[in-house]
Amino acid sequence: MFLHGLDDLDQQILQLLIKNARMSYSDIAQQVGISRVAVKMRVQSLEQRGIIEEYTTIINPSKINGAVSCYFEIETTPDSLSEVIHQLNQNDTITQIYRVTGKNKLHVHAVASSNEEMEDLIQNTIDKLPGVISSSCNIILSRIKDIKGLRL
Repeated sequence: MFLHGLDDLDQQILQLLIKNARMSYSDIAQQVGISRVAVKMRVQSLEQRGIIEEYTTIINPSKINGAVSCYFEIETTPDSLSEVIHQLNQNDTITQIYRVTGKNKLHVHAVASSNEEMEDLIQNTIDKLPGVISSSCNIILSRIKDIKGLRL
């Protein structure tokens, strides 16, 4: 995939960091054929430009005993959309919120430590959101393909 503003070297560096964000500048330099200092400068530039947003550890909820992962599709009235987003954003069980095409729809991911916590989220947060026209919940049974970030 061609990304305007990223040369081949930046794309190679990003590919390596996507596979292993803990890879050292020296190891990256050896694989892409430039100096460690040049790699460091390029990575810092990618960070400063906002292309690299963060380095993180991703936990697979299905590997934790009792964890429940699900997604919600929520349709709201136009005038309540921003308040719904605000309320969802305040809840720690909610991991991702996406505005999607359609009638003021939101796609919302949540990960709870148990069925009870998920039920609490539904009853005390989702069901009480203002202006909701419809909402559905789908439990995620298994992860088949899950690409993090952008494919280059």
